[in-house]
Amino acid sequence: MQEQVREWLEQDSVDIFLGYKMVQGHPLPHCFTKENIDEIDDLIVGNARYSLEKMATKIAAAHPELKIGLLTRDCNQRALNVLYVWNQLKPDNIETISVNCCPSKLKEHGDCSYLEPEKAAPLKMMIGIDNNMDVKAAEEFGQEDRYKRWMYELQKCLKCYGCRDICPVCFCKECSLEHTDLIATGSVPPEVPIFHLVRAVHMGGRCIDCGLCEDACPVDIPLRLLYRKVNGIVSDVFDYKTGTSADQSPFNMLGEEVTLELKPI
Repeated sequence: MQEQVREWLEQDSVDIFLGYKMVQGHPLPHCFTKENIDEIDDLIVGNARYSLEKMATKIAAAHPELKIGLLTRDCNQRALNVLYVWNQLKPDNIETISVNCCPSKLKEHGDCSYLEPEKAAPLKMMIGIDNNMDVKAAEEFGQEDRYKRWMYELQKCLKCYGCRDICPVCFCKECSLEHTDLIATGSVPPEVPIFHLVRAVHMGGRCIDCGLCEDACPVDIPLRLLYRKVNGIVSDVFDYKTGTSADQSPFNMLGEEVTLELKPI
């Protein structure tokens, strides 16, 4: 891996490579360039997860001419596919080195096998939504019980914006979560459940199920499960598999004429 990156930089195949470097005992994102090529010996994979593709998007927005290389796990590649179809990155300007922890076939959902599985939380099992549940299990509660459980989870929100800021496919220049007509500014905690419902709808057809939002959430809201639900609706209605291909365009969904049967949540 180090030799490949060194060769890319020396041959100007990439202008910058986004990877990880151990800093004071912590694997942190690092920009490797031709100017600091000796640092390639410090390039590692590690078990850290950062939105390297989000960093690439910000770099490309400021310097669209740059060619960017980066380490990619399965979730990173799904994010790149989304960013390609939304024209946030140009595939011709991106080089990747795969260090997938998941099976080699690109999957619709994350399967971070290198991570320890979360343990069930007894209190969440009793009054909330446990993060280990799948969509089907969460929907087995009665409507009133399900409503109370989700409200229990969403009312914990601190409005830290961690879920949005870590998300690799959040790239809007104007965020609806900061729109005063939707989410009141200066209101902490935010009005429940508007903040997370607005974001959940926005993530339909965009979430790549990397789980970074849950990792960043300081109050352990089961965001991954919520976004899986809205992505499932998009998949069922439009047959759109988020992040599995750079060839499918999300704009095809907008032209479809569909009839939705509205049901109470």
